[in-house]
Amino acid sequence: MMMNLFSSFDPSTSFNLSLNWLSTLIGLMMIPPFFWLIPSRLNMMWLLIIITLHKEFKIIMNKNSQGSTLIFISLFMFILMNNFLGLFPYIFTSTSHMTLTLSMALPLWLSFMIYGWTNHTMHMFTHLVPQGTPGILMPFMVCIETISNIIRPGTLAIRLSANMIAGHLLLTLLGNTGSSMTIMLLNILLITQILLLILESAVSIIQAYVFVVLSSLYSSETN
Repeated sequence: MMMNLFSSFDPSTSFNLSLNWLSTLIGLMMIPPFFWLIPSRLNMMWLLIIITLHKEFKIIMNKNSQGSTLIFISLFMFILMNNFLGLFPYIFTSTSHMTLTLSMALPLWLSFMIYGWTNHTMHMFTHLVPQGTPGILMPFMVCIETISNIIRPGTLAIRLSANMIAGHLLLTLLGNTGSSMTIMLLNILLITQILLLILESAVSIIQAYVFVVLSSLYSSETN
């Protein structure tokens, strides 16, 4: 039972090939036509989201560089697209795997660290000791801050994948019990599944936003 349940998170369940990872690229195939068509309501909605995110990330990063927010906006759109695609039946949720989430979080964190320690070494050292720390606690605070800094890419990756797995797993568990229920309980289950699907849609947006905001906060600490 458990093997069958968790097999929905196995990317190599069809034809003995990892074809499910192709769902990561489905959205990229649909994006290019947007640039060649007359602006529609969908275009205006995307532009509004991009402008709002740009303003917010610029405030977080505390700098006026014109292109500094583009990488975070692109990352938000990529994660959001994959989270939403995973809500459709028989489409593999690529963001539920550490393979994808860690490959996004680790290079970002590593580039911030290399840039910060190379160009702002003293500034990075000051972050290891919070202001107002007593002298006797400084060695412990350095160890704590160093460990919390090192585990950042892991927490980013685990947070995204765990939230994606949890919701889909709950939907799968409830869906598997439907065959043994009466009509009355089946109606209640259907309403519950619809409410959970709405919740998962909100979680898809929130988790993409949290991932990108935390990444931008980490980048602001290196300047």
